[in-house]
Amino acid sequence: MRKISYKRLWVQLIERDISRPTLKRDVNLSSGTMCKLNKGEDVSLSVLLRICDYLNCDIGDICEAVRED
Repeated sequence: MRKISYKRLWVQLIERDISRPTLKRDVNLSSGTMCKLNKGEDVSLSVLLRICDYLNCDIGDICEAVRED
């Protein structure tokens, strides 16, 4: 079984000195979506692509599928 990890997203934000509230505001993310990202839950592909556009990166730079044992 695999689950999604957004660890790479949080690293990107730290490296670029972007706060989570700034990401939420600039990408126009709902509070529910931010909660899902924080909990490592599934979010829509369109949301991930909007984040990629904002950070000018590839989807693999912000998330990955990790094995859940």
